[in-house]
Amino acid sequence: MSLTEILVDPLRYEFMVRALATTVTAAVVCAVLSCWLVLIGWSLMGDAVSHAVLPGVVLAYIVGAPFAVGAIIFGFLAVALIGVVRETSRIKEDAAIGIVFTTLFAFGLVLVSVTPSQTDLNHIVFGNLLGVSTAELVQIVILAAITLTALILKRRDFTLYAFDRTHAHAIGLNPRLLGIALLGLLALTAVVALQAVGVVLVVAMLIIPGATASLLTDRFGRMLLIAPAVSVAAAVTGLYLSYHLDTASGAMVVVVQGVTFTAAYLFAPRQGVIGRRIAAARRRAAAV
Repeated sequence: MSLTEILVDPLRYEFMVRALATTVTAAVVCAVLSCWLVLIGWSLMGDAVSHAVLPGVVLAYIVGAPFAVGAIIFGFLAVALIGVVRETSRIKEDAAIGIVFTTLFAFGLVLVSVTPSQTDLNHIVFGNLLGVSTAELVQIVILAAITLTALILKRRDFTLYAFDRTHAHAIGLNPRLLGIALLGLLALTAVVALQAVGVVLVVAMLIIPGATASLLTDRFGRMLLIAPAVSVAAAVTGLYLSYHLDTASGAMVVVVQGVTFTAAYLFAPRQGVIGRRIAAARRRAAAV
């Protein structure tokens, strides 16, 4: 099979075209947000919100509402509960996050197990990238557009919040409000990625691109370009591999992202484990 056939053959099927559009959309919005999540240190918060939306999605299915509505409600609920536990007890934030997201996720699994359905609700947990409908794709694109627009318009405020909240407050910004807004965008992004890779793997798309970009550059502005570029490349590659190897599409996308991070971890010029040693060896050779 020629390279042209490898690239063109999957595009003959409408479900693959929709899957490609879905995974690229999710890859871009997740990657852009992941830059702030990695910078702030909210990796565990991303995990919490992405898992906590599960019961909201199932309840939305039960009442016949759009999945996004239930997911967003429970995303905000999870954030609120974490804040309440943290501020009204001696429980620290990491413990509060673990308690809330595992409880809500388990509640969602219980709902999945007892809810009669003509569709397989386990797709919510593990993803159903190849089964995305046109209506779901439109919903994903709209939510992604809203999230990306907000991130782009408020990027300077969010960046200042991430680097120095005290300075942000001093110049008239409200750090608490910025944090709430960023968490709200996290909930929206989780909904976008949910239908692509499922609840279990959403956190990977929310963290790996930003972490990879942070190893490739020291400038945040460049991170915002590198992260989505790397994420989209990994997403498209993973989808094509899943088609030709007949493997789970969402999982393969995340595997390729993990491989990309590993390559950056080892070979990044300044931050890579092997890259640093090569650069040091060159400096020693030049000195001699």
